[in-house]
Amino acid sequence: MKKVLMTALVAFLCMGVFCFSDAAQKHGAVNVAAQDMLIKSEVETAVSMLAAIHARQQKGEMTLEKARELGTNLLRELRYGKDGYFWADTNEGVNIVLYGRKDTEGRNRIKDKDAKGVFYVKEFLAKGKAGGGYVEYLFTKEGQATPLPKRSYVLPFEPFGWVVGSGYYR
Repeated sequence: MKKVLMTALVAFLCMGVFCFSDAAQKHGAVNVAAQDMLIKSEVETAVSMLAAIHARQQKGEMTLEKARELGTNLLRELRYGKDGYFWADTNEGVNIVLYGRKDTEGRNRIKDKDAKGVFYVKEFLAKGKAGGGYVEYLFTKEGQATPLPKRSYVLPFEPFGWVVGSGYYR
């Protein structure tokens, strides 16, 4: 009788652990989906801002050079949430903006790779060429020394020849 009760108790506890684990995984999946939706929406908004600048350029209100300069400056300062920011790279991999990092802006990042060997800028460009998408890689958060897992969404902005992105640390 004790064996039966003990077996039942162990089975009950195991079911509880599995159910808790399943619920936690589902909650994590919901959180990832929500974060994905947020960064995609924010990048779409940033690209729509660039489209408005481009439309002004097309009307003759400014040169293409001035439009790109305005887009760069606005994108550099654009923020959302606690620590959301944007970056842009040319279709050739030259960084346009990365929250004002003078060591990065203007540098070709095409050969940059993370600690796991992911050429993340090449991934950004490939997703941009395909119309947009998500990229996972390791990246060092501003003010920290150790790279962390990051998931980003990128979209092309063809009139300027840029791929624009934003992401979140997981």
